[in-house]
Amino acid sequence: MKRQWDATELVEHFTLMPEEMVLLENKSEDNSLGFAVLLKFFQMEARYPRSKQEVPKQVVSYINDWKDLIVEIESDGRERINRVNYEICVLQTLRDRLRSKEIWVIGAKRYCNPEEDLPQDFDIHRETYYQAIGQPLLAEKFITTLQQEMTDALTMLDKGMPKNTRVKIQEKNNGWIKVSPLEAQPEPINILHLKREIDQRWFMTSLLDILKEADLRIGFTNHFKNIGVRSHLERDILQRRLLLCLYGLGSNMGLKRICAGIDGNKETDLRYVKKHYIHREHLRNAIAQIVNATLSARKTAIWGEGTTSCASDSKKFGSWDQNLMTEWHIRYGGRGVMIYWHVEKKSACIYSQLKTCSSSEVAAMIEGLLRHCTDMKVKKNYVDTHGQNEMAYAFCRLLGFDLMPRIKRIGDKKLYLPWTDQKQNYPNLQPVLTKAIDWELIRQQYDQMIKYATALRLGTVEADTILKRFSAKALQHPTQRALNELGRAVKTIFLCRYLHSEALRREINEGLNVVEQWNGANSFIFYGKNSEIATNRLDEQELSVLCLHLLQMCLVYINTLMIQKVLADPVWMKRMTPVDLRGLTPLIWGHVNPYGTFRLDMSERLELDVA
Repeated sequence: MKRQWDATELVEHFTLMPEEMVLLENKSEDNSLGFAVLLKFFQMEARYPRSKQEVPKQVVSYINDWKDLIVEIESDGRERINRVNYEICVLQTLRDRLRSKEIWVIGAKRYCNPEEDLPQDFDIHRETYYQAIGQPLLAEKFITTLQQEMTDALTMLDKGMPKNTRVKIQEKNNGWIKVSPLEAQPEPINILHLKREIDQRWFMTSLLDILKEADLRIGFTNHFKNIGVRSHLERDILQRRLLLCLYGLGSNMGLKRICAGIDGNKETDLRYVKKHYIHREHLRNAIAQIVNATLSARKTAIWGEGTTSCASDSKKFGSWDQNLMTEWHIRYGGRGVMIYWHVEKKSACIYSQLKTCSSSEVAAMIEGLLRHCTDMKVKKNYVDTHGQNEMAYAFCRLLGFDLMPRIKRIGDKKLYLPWTDQKQNYPNLQPVLTKAIDWELIRQQYDQMIKYATALRLGTVEADTILKRFSAKALQHPTQRALNELGRAVKTIFLCRYLHSEALRREINEGLNVVEQWNGANSFIFYGKNSEIATNRLDEQELSVLCLHLLQMCLVYINTLMIQKVLADPVWMKRMTPVDLRGLTPLIWGHVNPYGTFRLDMSERLELDVA
């Protein structure tokens, strides 16, 4: 006999889930009870006969977005539950709630109680944490500064609009911003001659020799230590095998083919070194040392003063698909993974990350700014449209970074007001002005926002975890709404500066061109196996990415020294104009041979004759 269960009866009927499994964050009695019913019904479903079609109404109403898919109307007008669709919807809802940490698993790392992500001693060391990220202790001071910046930025843009010939505010579509494209700058005339000179002096230099020379000068292979107790390899033998392994992985040729033609090195020897010496932490330390050596080797007269700006962007790589990282990319097509790069203005890549095609570029951007571990002090970060949103503006402001994106659809953007009664103060911006910022919400949640920013800085939580928790699908958390308000304020300040200054728009475009050039060099170096990451293991995928990063940074380091050697000649240096120096980059490869050497002996034959 069928029976319609209500929520309370269902919870009492089923054995309660083990304490270590799931807890609910939401304190609302109705919401918690509804989701508890959903979880218990799904987990204990085996107690029902498979023919049972009724599901508690509270469960269906909780996943209301799926109701049309779950509830079917029979011919006699009665409602019927499609069990297969229902189970799929439960799993989908459970996944979303786990990602946003509306529920969590006790004892887990990634899906732990969200309160454990925050610094537990915040109340004790509150002043220290505020000083570490450079924010005032009083919310009122923080808000007053932000209000003044918004007022100044809006006033600057409004007064400059009559003379701003490249930006127009139109009435269509309830306000539309039109920005004229940037004109192409003149091509540096002496850069081509400089490249030819380098090509003549170091014609077809082996990429393996570039890697070797960088190690002899920097000694980055010293970071690769045996994870075992003892090591019996002599230093020169180990160094040689490490370089061959790094080159085989970074070029994607593989260890078997890198041994061909090299006496005294077998594939088994290289595989031993790779297994016991080459690991992610070792590679990151080696990359940081190469980046620092590149920054310190630069001559100010050629490269200018040290920069605090970097650009970040991702590039898709093909990969095997029997793993959890590989996804189909909806924009570029094909299966693969993404590598997210952080590249400073003179082509030194300070950080790289392996990520899925659908994961947040905003999270990757924040992680790279905080974890690069090089001597570079990043203050500005250029991103494209996919690397910015209101949450990104908020966290970058709290952490002390200037987020400077190149926005693709800038036409429909709106400018927020510091106060409601200020709209008439900006007559030239009327079509694109919208509501005022809710400062009271920011004031109430100021401490909580600082807690989350501190958690990101200390690394107790990943940026991707926070952004998933504060996603649009999740229930609106008060801190999330406050961060969105803060992001709108910071975004308004940036948009005013961006629209007012053509020089700023050009600066952002030039920064992103550098990271695009870095992406262009990836295929030149990572050419083996059709540039596809040929493994299904996550640790192996990360090694391939980091070895590519290391190999490409060695190229930048050696090219920096080559360019400086050429320009050490006063005749050459005198030829370089400011335009030439502005366009100078160490990421060139016309003089490099990444493929090794080929030997052709016409007197040798293959033994193919049958006896």
